[in-house]
Amino acid sequence: MSQDRRQFIKTAALAAIGSGVAMQGALAGESINSIFSINKHSHSGKMKLTFRPYDLKLKHVFTVATYSRTTTPDVQVEIEYDGVIGYGEASMPPYLGESVESVMAFLKKVNLEQFNDPFQLEDILAYVDGVMPGNTAAKASVDIALHDLVGKLLNAPWYKIWGLDKEKAPSTTYTIGIDTAEVVKEKTLEVADKFNILKVKLGRENDKEIINAIRSVSQLPIAVDANQGWKDKYHALDMIQWLKEQGIVMVEQPMPKAQLDDIAWVTQQSPLPIFADESLQRLSDVAKLKGVFTGINIKLMKCTGMREAWKMVTLGKALGMRIMVGCMTETSCAVSAAAQFSPAVDFADLDGNLLISNDLFKGMEVVKGKITLNDLPGIGIKKL
Repeated sequence: MSQDRRQFIKTAALAAIGSGVAMQGALAGESINSIFSINKHSHSGKMKLTFRPYDLKLKHVFTVATYSRTTTPDVQVEIEYDGVIGYGEASMPPYLGESVESVMAFLKKVNLEQFNDPFQLEDILAYVDGVMPGNTAAKASVDIALHDLVGKLLNAPWYKIWGLDKEKAPSTTYTIGIDTAEVVKEKTLEVADKFNILKVKLGRENDKEIINAIRSVSQLPIAVDANQGWKDKYHALDMIQWLKEQGIVMVEQPMPKAQLDDIAWVTQQSPLPIFADESLQRLSDVAKLKGVFTGINIKLMKCTGMREAWKMVTLGKALGMRIMVGCMTETSCAVSAAAQFSPAVDFADLDGNLLISNDLFKGMEVVKGKITLNDLPGIGIKKL
């Protein structure tokens, strides 16, 4: 079989798996298993799920509109199948309402041994979602590990399985938390030459002071996250109009998540795109937010992982919404998983691994501010 033909068959099979179409029988007299070099013991093994708690240590105190912290609780997950290991994780920032205890309790209830075939992503992850309501970070940890495993069995990264061009991955924002003007200046100077766009947390009384402090040392584009901090729609719109004059390019969650009518009013008048974060959790929320926000910020820990995230990207685009991918404080495991669909988004905030001092993996890298995917199979990570 010619090299071109072999490559075509492999690409077609990848595309079919990416779109959830089952590939039956053999193509052109050669089995898919041999094309992919999938382990010859397919369907002979059982999936084994293991997990352990891990504390993410932040490089700086992290302050947003409602709290400050120096660590983030985390659970590291592995799924082993026929000697191949897929890695996943659950990160639990305070507002998610999950904890190490709740994640461990959830994962103890998950029985993957009832499935013989890790490729049955829809069935397996529908089962995981149904184990208990909520627990989205716990569900995401299984989803990420399963995607990593399946990508490794296919010997392909997920961005390829989804048919994406890694060169189209955007620049990532780098987050500067709420602080005094002097500290904000210092943090900006530390990173201004490494990134192409900054992200600034606002939502307190010193918003203008923070922006002015950054603008005194850098003219980089800025994305703003108000974290629901502005309660009044007129104040929110005044702030957004002022921010537009300061070179801000987008605003995330300007007002409390339940004030959808007020947010829709702001979005209609706003000179900047307005993105949903706290107002958006899962796939079922996307259609309700059309007309309320310009776009949606998809995070694996909120939406149960890569399977649902990819559906949200597809639906959001079909509804004419702009797409952003975000993250929590995470290791390179979950950040690299989210980065796999970054070539399909308008904005990316994938710096969670850069904010910690004890990463366990090497994966997606930020090169000259841009998300740079490697060609490692699965979610594209190596254990350090």
